[in-house]
Amino acid sequence: MKRHTPLLMFVFLAAGAAAQEAPRKANFTVSKETTYATGPVGPDGRIDYATALNDRLGKGITPTTNFNVVVWKTFGPKPEGGDGMPAEFFRFLGIEEPPEKGEYFVDLGKFMRDQLEIEDPELREEIDAQVGRAMRRPWPAKDHPYVADWLKANQKPLDRLSEGTKRPHYFNPLTPRKENDGTSSLVSSLLPAVQKCRATATALTARAMLRLGEGKTDEARQDLLACHRLGRHLAHGATLIEGLVGIAIEAIAQRADVALLERPELTAKTLQAYRRDLQALPPMPAAADHVDLGERLSVLDVVMLVDRKGLGMIEDLAGGVPPNGVLPPGPVKDIDWDPALRKANRMFNRLAAAMRTPDRPKREEQLNRFDQELKDLKAGLIGSPEKEQAVANAFLGVGMTPAARGEVIGNVLICFLMPAVRKVQTAYDRSEQGQRNLHIAFALAAYQRDYGNYPKTLDALAPKYLDKVPDDLFTGKPLVYRPAEKGFLLYSFGPNGLDDEGRWYDDEPRGDDPSIRVPQPMK
Repeated sequence: MKRHTPLLMFVFLAAGAAAQEAPRKANFTVSKETTYATGPVGPDGRIDYATALNDRLGKGITPTTNFNVVVWKTFGPKPEGGDGMPAEFFRFLGIEEPPEKGEYFVDLGKFMRDQLEIEDPELREEIDAQVGRAMRRPWPAKDHPYVADWLKANQKPLDRLSEGTKRPHYFNPLTPRKENDGTSSLVSSLLPAVQKCRATATALTARAMLRLGEGKTDEARQDLLACHRLGRHLAHGATLIEGLVGIAIEAIAQRADVALLERPELTAKTLQAYRRDLQALPPMPAAADHVDLGERLSVLDVVMLVDRKGLGMIEDLAGGVPPNGVLPPGPVKDIDWDPALRKANRMFNRLAAAMRTPDRPKREEQLNRFDQELKDLKAGLIGSPEKEQAVANAFLGVGMTPAARGEVIGNVLICFLMPAVRKVQTAYDRSEQGQRNLHIAFALAAYQRDYGNYPKTLDALAPKYLDKVPDDLFTGKPLVYRPAEKGFLLYSFGPNGLDDEGRWYDDEPRGDDPSIRVPQPMK
């Protein structure tokens, strides 16, 4: 959640005397244009957004088809410790809560502490570094014995997870904890297993490289495919967080795949078969899918939360802006939330439509206009005593109609809560470009196995090795391809549209070109 703004600071300072009334029925219309979800409706007349979202996401998915059931059987009831998940979470999954003790996945830090009993920070740091190397290149167990021990200890959980990724669906219920007064909000939902999945992606790719070093090529391929499926499952969750974690796991798998290209024992037939396996993977969802549903309902749910618990909730959502407590808790009277809800829905409609525009330059143009609209909206709320007094009056309920109050406070919430999608969309674009590069790279390796050298141009790959050579997603022009005697460099210009000579974020100097270089450089 974004931190507070000067606008919110001003409101909190100015609205200390805001009067609160007794609990009341909600003052908004239930409709597709306002609340978006029209049910279920609670006893107080407000939408139960958590149930509405979970019912929609989980429709037609059973415990035997849901990959997330396997995730929780892999990690146990408390992936990150703490109090665990609400009972409602497992009810939505259709399973009993996993037992406290079981043969669960153990992350590297816990393994070093509890099983290897390593306390030396320098040694722990070195083992972490070894894992990073083990994820990228084939290796024998003797080179990284601690890493090999960690993977051996997690063999059964990893096998269970790998097999589970073959399930067709992923449903991760959002189940916020209820407070003492029975209220809850989607923005408080926990995602402990999602971040934990990144550790299993690390383990799967490290194990794939170990198996590759042992000559177990098919087993290595299966681990890498499982890692791809893991990322794609998570990316189908409701939230942008799940989408970004899924993208990160996909990137981990893509980097590890490159090690296969350098294995001389892999024939053209085998390389082409793996490329077809990659093409057959379930597609990544569009970033707009998260915005259009999960993020939309989360913002609308905040409006319900503020309506239910009072304007002081904005202070809480802003991270406790000093002076804390100037806006008392409790329902607020005389606010018509329909203008705020309608405006939020219209903005989400436009944002999702812009993100779904297939032509990238046109999409960027629409997103630029949207960003400017948000800036203009914020500029209409702050910057002069008159504007800031109007906002304060809306919070205080001074000289404004209920609809006018709802519109102004809604504008504040929109500026405060609207997701910043630019970086998210760019991450999805980079992932898509990474997939394009990877398919071309496997076709190049297959060509090299057949002819003993890499082609002079990418056009030589079609139609035998690729139906069509894809262009650079970011420029719409052909990708840069530089063959060499024993390898090649293939890259896109990346989001900045500049030729960084194939350099990536971890190169010096830095670049942002999604690239594949064979042989892989030593780093």
